[in-house]
Amino acid sequence: MISIAKKELHQFFSSLAGYITIVLFLVINALYLFVLKDSNIFDFGYATLISFFEFAPWIFIFLIPALSMRSFADEFKSGTFETLQTRPLTQWQIVLGKYVAILLVIIIALIPTLLYVITIHSLSSTGGIDGGAITGSYIGLFFLAAVFAAISIWCSSLTSNAVIAFLLSAFACIILYFGFTAISKLPVFTGNADYYIGMLGIDFHYQSISRGVVDTRDLIYFLSVIFLFLFATQKKLNKK
Repeated sequence: MISIAKKELHQFFSSLAGYITIVLFLVINALYLFVLKDSNIFDFGYATLISFFEFAPWIFIFLIPALSMRSFADEFKSGTFETLQTRPLTQWQIVLGKYVAILLVIIIALIPTLLYVITIHSLSSTGGIDGGAITGSYIGLFFLAAVFAAISIWCSSLTSNAVIAFLLSAFACIILYFGFTAISKLPVFTGNADYYIGMLGIDFHYQSISRGVVDTRDLIYFLSVIFLFLFATQKKLNKK
């Protein structure tokens, strides 16, 4: 598993594309947080990172599928998956190796955003910020990214075309993130099943953790969805 993760990381950072992807993630967030009208903290008037944690999922919906789309699609297209199968690795080790590599890239991309926290803290007139909410939001953002990565790897295992894998991944992430929340707001479900339908969506649990309270139910939900898609990926590879 470690060898697979190292190989994936080496491929990602062996060209400028990997570095440019991370830089773009940081620049877009910085522009949204400090420059763009109606979203920057100077217009908001409060020392908070709410706008960052509301906007970051939108970037992840496209960034993570872009990171993951070649995970298996390129292996199938180039024929190297058959070679990979001859190595002394189980299918679970292959899946987890690729998955861990994506998570490490996500962590590398998130670490520099801690500068936003330092900046907000220094700009605060009272000299303090809501550390609990920010910590919870970062935990929620990491689990959100982990779920998107699991979904994207599964989509990559469905096709040998990386572009199709990207489109499938982005669509699946959008549906699972916003879909259930949108359905729960339909008048027919109001006051009846709206709460339970909303609980099926990723957004419900991400917002819950972002309030600063790490609920066991939210963690179980994220871990269950991650396992479900990784299990589906392993089963798909087994058919190959």
